Amino acid sequence: MALFDENVTIVPAPRKRASRATVAGVWALVVALVVLLVLTFLPTSYVIQQPGPVYDTLGEAQAADGTEVPLISVEGAETFPTDGTLDLLTVQVVGNRERTPSWFELAMAWFDPSRAVLPIDAVFPAGQSSEQRNEESAAMMVDSQKEATAAALTELGYDITPLPTVYSFVDGSAAEGILEEGDVILAADGQPVADAAALRKIVNAGEGAPVELTIERDGKDQTVTITPTLSEANGEKVWLVGVTLLTDYEFPIDVTIQLNNVGGPSAGMMFALGIIDTLTPGSLNGGENVAGTGTITADGTVGPIGGIRQKMWGAVGANADWFLAPAANCDEVVGHVPEGLRVFAVATLEDSLTALEAISSGDGLDALPTCTAN
Repeated sequence: MALFDENVTIVPAPRKRASRATVAGVWALVVALVVLLVLTFLPTSYVIQQPGPVYDTLGEAQAADGTEVPLISVEGAETFPTDGTLDLLTVQVVGNRERTPSWFELAMAWFDPSRAVLPIDAVFPAGQSSEQRNEESAAMMVDSQKEATAAALTELGYDITPLPTVYSFVDGSAAEGILEEGDVILAADGQPVADAAALRKIVNAGEGAPVELTIERDGKDQTVTITPTLSEANGEKVWLVGVTLLTDYEFPIDVTIQLNNVGGPSAGMMFALGIIDTLTPGSLNGGENVAGTGTITADGTVGPIGGIRQKMWGAVGANADWFLAPAANCDEVVGHVPEGLRVFAVATLEDSLTALEAISSGDGLDALPTCTAN
């Protein structure tokens, strides 16, 4: 029995040609893949903001040597047990001037509500190196800790002494060569100086006349005279001595805030609440998980911060149920609150304490200010 007839020639069926549409589709796919590959390696001018680590101001943090220590510790006053959490939020930036995210990474971030795509100049100002930015951010963190401690202790009735200190000089400063970094400004023309605003007011009242400053340098008081220069700020003529001041304080008790590798001023309000909770009986939050953000000044004013949408997502990731947002950030909050998170708007430390009292008791929550659309 023969399976094949050797005398028969089998002719294969003719191959069907691909349609023009199919060919066009294949080439479109190839071109798209090539474009995607090219875009992956092309430099961009954007960075990505995303939720960063969350720290409980009532909990522990890692010290420089790797050991766990209380994030807030106090010496010289009685402290009390706390409960629940008072979380401060951070934002991570993906990319810098040396290495920006790829277009593919930007596209993925664009469709993620927990992340934001920003122009690189908005995060890394032109002419500023990463090292300079980190130094500036670290200085702002130190300053925010001092302002938070001042606000908290003032709220608790302690007497504190402000020490406006020369931090740096502007270009062409009238004070350069007369003042030094670290000088404490005690008075101007015989009037006590509590902060930069007070010094500015006294200098401008003189309308360019030389101003006599009483300063403390290396533990000794001395007097210097500076002739201000005329400048323009926000469309107005102002007289300046040309220094940047950071306010230090003399505190009646020692408050230490341990938080490494985090910069900026946005944790100020939560630091203040953590200090108050540590120094008072009971729990401000009633054992609830509360997160929040906002700068703070010694008088208790809560200011706006950057990256609030990412911080709300960070709060959700940390299992917080409540969020305290600066009232000045409300326009960015409306319409972007993650599901399961209840947000209250605060403008002062008193507002924050009122919100925590309501959260703790469960009473008056509906009466608290929230962020609404303008």
